[in-house]
Amino acid sequence: MVRRDRNHPCVVMWSTGNEVLEFNFPEEAAVSQMLTDIVHREDPTRPVTFGGNKPNVAFNGFAETVDVFGYNYKPHLYQKFREAYPHHPLYGSETASTVSSRGEYFFPVSNDKAKGAGGYFQVSSYDLSAPKWANRPDIEFEAQDRYPWVFGEFVWTGFDYLGEPTPYNKDKTNLLNFSDPEERERMKAELEKLGKHIPPRSSYFGIVDLCGFPKDRYYLYQARWRPQKPVAHILPHWNWPERVGEVTPVHVYTSGDEAELFLNGRSLGRKQKGVYEYRLRWDEVVYEPGRLEVVAYKNGQPWAQGEKKTTGPALRLQLQADRTTINADGADLAFVTVKVVDAESLLVPRTHNSVTYTLTGPGEIIAVGNGDPTNHESFQARQRKVFNGLALVVIRSKRGTSREIKLLAESKGLESREIIIRSQ
Repeated sequence: MVRRDRNHPCVVMWSTGNEVLEFNFPEEAAVSQMLTDIVHREDPTRPVTFGGNKPNVAFNGFAETVDVFGYNYKPHLYQKFREAYPHHPLYGSETASTVSSRGEYFFPVSNDKAKGAGGYFQVSSYDLSAPKWANRPDIEFEAQDRYPWVFGEFVWTGFDYLGEPTPYNKDKTNLLNFSDPEERERMKAELEKLGKHIPPRSSYFGIVDLCGFPKDRYYLYQARWRPQKPVAHILPHWNWPERVGEVTPVHVYTSGDEAELFLNGRSLGRKQKGVYEYRLRWDEVVYEPGRLEVVAYKNGQPWAQGEKKTTGPALRLQLQADRTTINADGADLAFVTVKVVDAESLLVPRTHNSVTYTLTGPGEIIAVGNGDPTNHESFQARQRKVFNGLALVVIRSKRGTSREIKLLAESKGLESREIIIRSQ
């Protein structure tokens, strides 16, 4: 593998392992050194690394067997590593593992990372929840700023993925957790009695969901990694008819250094980021329908604006393709985002309408999805509910035919929409 890909420009380091059991045994460091030597022999131009999850892997001889040391979920040990190896490169090889569901928010909002789960097997999108071994993004940001010689991080994960639905992956209602066939069948029978009590089937770790739709966390990372891009993102959405008069915290992710929040034109105060603070919080906002606006500032000057409005009722579907021309080679794809919108074309949150798709022309629907980690419907289908207002349709061309491909989306009670993609 190394010999095959050693001239590929995307390779910046070679990794010999991740969270391997041998990290527990110092006498196995020789194996790590052997693997490093093999990689150096095949490609002397790039450094060798691994992802270490055990605290002692930095101090039991393994660190000396690689050129660059990767620590998984150990921002609290960066300084100790530096003291032991003042000249050894260090990075976060797995970080954060924050969990959230796009568009889901639960109250009251807790800073306890163990308390974000709720609702129908979903996790709150306030981005404060994580498993016991992990942290919210802010913790890693602080460590990277405190110790600037840590050269960066790889977040677990960019996308949600099938399987490992932490914090629900050890739930006994998940049949994947049973290796004994008889026990699995017994639990399956119990689940059938529960009806709608269906466990999730995909992860919550992603910065974006299974369909690539951004979660709120996307904008926290964008503000962090692209500080010169004007970013001012408000969460949560502002459709809470059952919460009128109740405290509904508002968070703002911005690449600015301070911001002022307005509710229906009234200022709720101007806040400034403190040292090692990466989000601005108005935790005492009392919900009333209308318009939330934020004006962010950088170095005292207006920098970015954002808003969330209480929408009208769901009125129609809206279709948007990532591109409207694809190659007629039988392999090229178009990704069509399906939205449920109101009269002002605003996305209506908390909508789960079922949408039926009809395709005509030289193409085929090869997948549908909505990013819902609890949804067990087939990806190969012609119908799918939106999840909190969004769904995705993936269209593939047919070889050798240049013509229009038409996608029609229909949902009961909503205005239908059609989009045209040209295959050429």
